[in-house]
Parts: sequence; C-alpha cells; structure tokens
Amino acid sequence: MRDKANLAELIELKPDFIGFIFYDKSPRYVGDLLDEKLVRSISKPIKKVGVFVNSNPDYILRIAKKYDLQYVQLHGHETPDFCRNLKSRGVNVIKAFSIDESFNFASLNNYKPHCDYFLFDAKGSDPGGNGIAFDWDILKRYQDREKPFFLSGGLSLENIAQVKELGIKIYGLDVNSKFEIAPAVKDIEKLRQLIDIVRPAEEEVEV
Repeated sequence: MRDKANLAELIELKPDFIGFIFYDKSPRYVGDLLDEKLVRSISKPIKKVGVFVNSNPDYILRIAKKYDLQYVQLHGHETPDFCRNLKSRGVNVIKAFSIDESFNFASLNNYKPHCDYFLFDAKGSDPGGNGIAFDWDILKRYQDREKPFFLSGGLSLENIAQVKELGIKIYGLDVNSKFEIAPAVKDIEKLRQLIDIVRPAEEEVEV
C-alpha cells in the first residue's frame, strides 16, 4: 500500500495486516508517497508490516521506528543471524521463503528461534509479487507446526476454495497482485469479498 485514499479505504475493512514495500526495485515501492501520519494513525488491531529485500539492519530499524511498524517481512537472502540481530533489537520478524518442488524444509530449523512467522511464496523472477502460485501440496511436507506461516503467491478469489481444501493449518494469507487495480492500488471490493470468505475460518489476511 502507498496511495493515501486507497489506504484509507482499506483501513475501513480492518484487515489483520497491512504491508508496505521498502524495496526500490518493486513496482509497489512506497518511495516518497507514503503518508507517515496516516500510517502511524492506523489502529493497533491492524498490524503494520514493512517488506524489505537484503536491506541494511539499521535502515530497517529506522523505517520501523518512523512508521511504527509492528513487523518486518524479509524477502531476500537474510540469514538466521540477520534475523537474530533484528529480533534482539526489538523487531518482530516474518521471514519469506521461495518454494518449489526442490525446497528443503529442514533449512528452516536455524531460523525458527529468530522469526515470529514464516511466509511461503512461489519461486519466481522477483523476490515476491510475481502473481503465481506454487504447488500447495508441497506444504504437506512441512510437518513441524512449531512456527506458523503465511501463504503467498497467486492467491485470488478463484482459488481460495482450493486453499481451504488442503486441510493444512495456515496462519494467514498474504494477497497482492490478484487484488490490485494497478501496482500498490488495491481493489477494495475484491478484498471485501475475500475477507467475507476467510474471516469465518479465522485466518489472518495481509494486504
């Protein structure tokens, strides 16, 4: 999110999380468009998430403080030590991983003590926001429920039912491109429909 009017409309829907992308190569990069006062005024039940890709820890901390972010979402090659460093400095961490058939879930073990949540996204040409889904049956290999996770990548109104049919406990859904009118401009009506579908299942929604 970055457009002031669009963000104000979204807040009225009361999603569980709202994301702001601080990666300058993304078409959804907030740049100088993000209204600091409006972001800081978002009520506490809605958690604010800053999305970063291989950023300097000091930059992440500075942005988190400026916008009063509750979480940072790391979409690059950040190591367990990188996550530990942020956690030790009072930052809540969501670590994203690109998933395909070859992904080894055992590689997550060293991250578990230093992350609040994982996020599983489709492997694509960009760190995230590729608008494609991976084979969700792969998630059945993730037997360890010690660390809850968000599902991301190509989620739409058309395939949400398939997610529910997986029979896998998913903490939240991270939706983006399939709910946009343009990069970083969300389709409020589609999001309203999504929230109506998933709220009865008590799943979290991040947009």
